[in-house]
Amino acid sequence: MTASSKWEDLKARTLSSLLMVAVGSVEIWLGGPWFIGLISVVCGLMIWELVRMLMREPMLLARAIGVVAGLSMLAAALMGVAWPLILPLALGAVLVRQNRWIFVLYGPVVMLAAYGLIVLRDAPEGLIWLIWLVLVVVVTDVLGYFAGRMIGGPKFWPAISPKKTWSGTVAGWIGAGALALVFIPITGAGLGLVAVSMIASFASQMGDIAESAIKRRSGVKDSSSLIPGHGGVLDRFDGLIGASVLVLLIMALAGLLPAQP
Repeated sequence: MTASSKWEDLKARTLSSLLMVAVGSVEIWLGGPWFIGLISVVCGLMIWELVRMLMREPMLLARAIGVVAGLSMLAAALMGVAWPLILPLALGAVLVRQNRWIFVLYGPVVMLAAYGLIVLRDAPEGLIWLIWLVLVVVVTDVLGYFAGRMIGGPKFWPAISPKKTWSGTVAGWIGAGALALVFIPITGAGLGLVAVSMIASFASQMGDIAESAIKRRSGVKDSSSLIPGHGGVLDRFDGLIGASVLVLLIMALAGLLPAQP
């Protein structure tokens, strides 16, 4: 790999990232229906991409399940209950005939992660914690990208993700731990937040690995071509899926989930 080829996608990635950060930051800050709407759209697109990768044809089915997923997320968020999320998962389990087992396993993870972000935003001091979570994923991705290309070295899991290196992986952990030191005085959390941030970083990386495995199984390079320099929505938010599920689990175990009606 030449020096120029290492960075050939940097411009497109940077411009797309800046746009996503701008839109996402506004929606996160506003919260309420604005944030719910954004997550519902993103969730629908991710399920559409998932079905599209698994089946390739027919595309109409992928679009239909994606729309149902987005509407179900919207209904679940507005009603404050999770049961509407079952509908797109049940449809997929019945109608997705190729690689069905992948949908049955990964589809609920996508839906739960998206719902978890909404739950986190509604939790006490949810805005701060959501910003922390997003930054953990961003720092993990950015440091992993640059460390992997500048340092290189042994691959983390070459059979599934040929570009991911141990140097980039460890850089992500270190960056997440350093980020925690910034949030400790803001949140009042103890030093345990450093460990939690590093674990969330690892969960983010595992989310990336899981999606890479699905793409390899499906024989596709990207989940779609919606985002220049990044591929699809799943390609961009796969790390957030892993980290969101982990944080939702921690909140559930700690009894920090907002009360349901």
